[in-house]
Amino acid sequence: QVRLVESGGDSVQSGGSLRLSCVVSGDPKSIYYMGWFRQVPRKLREVVATITSDGYTNYAGSVKGRFTISQDNAKNTLYLQMYSLTPEDTAMYYCAARKLRAGSWSDYGLYNYWGQGTQVTVSS
Repeated sequence: QVRLVESGGDSVQSGGSLRLSCVVSGDPKSIYYMGWFRQVPRKLREVVATITSDGYTNYAGSVKGRFTISQDNAKNTLYLQMYSLTPEDTAMYYCAARKLRAGSWSDYGLYNYWGQGTQVTVSS
């Protein structure tokens, strides 16, 4: 079993930055993909960025160049560094993980493990 606990969400002004963290416990060595997803009310959950255990990263087009996903294996922690935040980035951000290597990196249905979410609010 894998447990994910996010932190770091906050309210910031447009143009600001935040760093989200996700601590992984349980059986982190079995995980291949880890990622950040976000969701606003009445909309589908969407991928923000993912990283594999090999260190390969993928980003949604809307955040490319502004967000950076990284992981510290010694600390079993996943990070999402966010710069140049806009009100459109306002959402609940979720950490996710999966063991499955096959399938799209962006398909949230393939992720087995989820954190409880951390809220990011960006005001103009």
